[in-house]
Amino acid sequence: MQVRLPWPWRGRVRVGVGGALGLNRAMRRRAGRGQPKRCLTMDAMLRPKVFAVYVLAFVGGFVIMSLELLGGRALAPWFGASAHVWGSVIAVFMLALSAGYLLGGRLSLRRPTLGKLGIAFLAGAVLIHPLTYAAEPAMAWVFDSIEDPRYGSLVTALALFGAPTVALGVISPYAVRLLVQAVEASGQVAGALYFVSTLGSALGTLATSFYLVLWFETNAILTGLALALLGGALLAFAADRSA
Repeated sequence: MQVRLPWPWRGRVRVGVGGALGLNRAMRRRAGRGQPKRCLTMDAMLRPKVFAVYVLAFVGGFVIMSLELLGGRALAPWFGASAHVWGSVIAVFMLALSAGYLLGGRLSLRRPTLGKLGIAFLAGAVLIHPLTYAAEPAMAWVFDSIEDPRYGSLVTALALFGAPTVALGVISPYAVRLLVQAVEASGQVAGALYFVSTLGSALGTLATSFYLVLWFETNAILTGLALALLGGALLAFAADRSA
């Protein structure tokens, strides 16, 4: 069999099938020499764009858990604080997050940018802020319309917290797609991002349950969460323009 070789193997040589396969492997090994391995290093994490993505993942995780705790606290005066009320809140958040993960994964396939991730933060802020004045009338209406507190709490949690949680669920998969530059590094990038996001969730849980609910009213905390998301959106827009 006659094989035409690219530079630096000029000319023609006659080799067998086995030799051609071995030569092909040698060429691929040589072509791959000197190529840097794309892995997540500390220097890469401190680059402005990459650092902004990690900050956004942390803020998203913080807000999700803080909002979930506030959801149970807000429903308690109307439907009680029993297991079925918290079960309704947790179920709604899990379902909404799963929908957000699916949506974020699909959106990440369409030329992902930090600016588009900022839109998810902006959507979360816009959907959370109305809860400060609309939650009370909505809970009163559901309380009068549905006698069973199990289904009343479920419907209320879905109506109040479903949409903003879907928006927040978009953040994690979209952030992973922004940082993944090579298939080989995808697992490392996803692990680091989910670590940062879960760390934010843990701190959001502790900060809200230990301090915020003791110092501020629920509406004030909700306003603070909306402002945090708005700040995240501005950070994403600024990092996108500077990238």
